[in-house]
Amino acid sequence: MVARVGTVAFQGIEGVPVDVQVMVAPGKVGMQIVGLPDKAVAESRERVQAALHASGLSLPPKRVTINLAPADLPKEGSHYDLAIALGLMVALGAVPADALSGYLVIGELNLDGTLAPVAGALPAAIAANALDKGLVCPAGNGAEAAWAGGGLSVLAPRSLIALVNHFKGTQVLARPEPAIRAPAFGLPDLADIRGQESARRALEVAAAGNHNLLMVGPPGSGKSMLAQRLASILPPLSPAELLEVSMVHSIAGQLAGGRLSDRRPFRAPHHSASMAALVGGGPRARPGEVSLAHNGVLFLDELPEFSPQALDALRQPLEAGECVIARANHRVSYPAAVQLVAAMNPCRCGMAGEPGMVCARGPRCASDYQARVSGPLMDRIDIRIDVPAVSAADLIRPGTSETSEAVARRVARARALQVDRFARLGMPALTSNARASTALVEKIAEPDPGGLQLLRDAAEKMRFSARAYHRVLKVARTLADLDEAPAIGRIHLAEAISYRIAGERLAAAA
Repeated sequence: MVARVGTVAFQGIEGVPVDVQVMVAPGKVGMQIVGLPDKAVAESRERVQAALHASGLSLPPKRVTINLAPADLPKEGSHYDLAIALGLMVALGAVPADALSGYLVIGELNLDGTLAPVAGALPAAIAANALDKGLVCPAGNGAEAAWAGGGLSVLAPRSLIALVNHFKGTQVLARPEPAIRAPAFGLPDLADIRGQESARRALEVAAAGNHNLLMVGPPGSGKSMLAQRLASILPPLSPAELLEVSMVHSIAGQLAGGRLSDRRPFRAPHHSASMAALVGGGPRARPGEVSLAHNGVLFLDELPEFSPQALDALRQPLEAGECVIARANHRVSYPAAVQLVAAMNPCRCGMAGEPGMVCARGPRCASDYQARVSGPLMDRIDIRIDVPAVSAADLIRPGTSETSEAVARRVARARALQVDRFARLGMPALTSNARASTALVEKIAEPDPGGLQLLRDAAEKMRFSARAYHRVLKVARTLADLDEAPAIGRIHLAEAISYRIAGERLAAAA
């Protein structure tokens, strides 16, 4: 007799059904796991035997063969433990054969028979729901799995014994409740920023249209403070965006307690991060920072200090909105629709171009430092601004600046206009101007004759690439949305073009 238990393998954020087949037959005593298992799956043999022994069930002196089908699909991770253990219990008659036919099973076993949480419970629950099945998972993953739908049957035991008792009818496992992360209070507020009116304006425009932003200025000018306050003016995640973000974080094992939040991710990796850390990779092809920031903000402080190879690896995810990790035996795709916000000094010593300051190495210092960021990456940044040092007069000026709450209301109105526009055009998946295709941008951001002449002159003088041309139109469309104007005017195009000027200088250096 062959016992069968369903589980999943993860490819990106998708759960692929896997059939765990267990046969106990006469032969040489031992347990063999086949079906392209990795080291963690192969080691489950020891965990399963110890957990079964701790639960009062010993394996007979027979040959045990476990096949993870399909056999040509790589199996990675420790979440196969529980499915293998339950398959053995079915084969030995400890659990009714039909008890698990309506469930997919994930979970890691401790040696004492208790269950440890695993990564990927939410994608596994969604895969189970799509197959019209329930999910068996550890108690630590129950709150996360419950988000897959109210009609999904979720069993979240703390141990093997509790699960067996449930199937026997001597103990009832209640369905876990979805958990919500407490709202984030005390976020950094824009009211803390003194002066920097042009930078505050650029930050608002970037938030309204989901545009990439680069701030260039000397140390202490407030670049990092501005970036950290971007989260306080961004709109909350929509239900569809929340599901995508949560699935990525679930695969990465970063959903603490299974609690979900509608706050947009804000990731700020250190500049020593490797290419695999930024875009994903490693032996098990885990999501990188650009995927963990999906539908949120990826903040790269001290941009030229990052490895040039790591920065150039971001070019494809920024353009396509996904990160594809290819290996010899498989290919994984993670979503990566991020808003890139970067900050950098004008040169290595940080004082190039500042009044009253002299750069230690002259113009060569700035050109060499800025050249660490490639031109093609710079071309993908919509808004580039200079952030000068704050004067003492700005710091001692009485009164406070505009709060994040007031700016967030304008950003929300502009985003709502964009959502309505794309819905009318039959593209409800689009939610911001920055994600619009070039053909769509030319349709929704057609300038008036005066603006068209200004754009033509600027493109010829500054030698815009085709990408730069369309990104200027996207920013101009966002500026018009902030003004709640149906058409793009010359003033909107003039401001959008001004946001490219600093970038063109940097691109020339690169």
